[in-house]
Amino acid sequence: MTNKLFITVDEISETLGISVPSAYKLMKKLNDELKEKGYYVISGKLNRKYFVEKCLYGGTEAC
Repeated sequence: MTNKLFITVDEISETLGISVPSAYKLMKKLNDELKEKGYYVISGKLNRKYFVEKCLYGGTEAC
């Protein structure tokens, strides 16, 4: 697993095997969830740990 804090849309697309537009929709949804929890988010980036928890069931094999 990489030690980068944020994941990009291209990495999400590749990791999950989905299209880039679908990855953007997923990223927006997850970033919106983080905003609701009071976290600051960066457009076009997603917290890698949150992505792993929500989309990979906490596993790190695909990252």
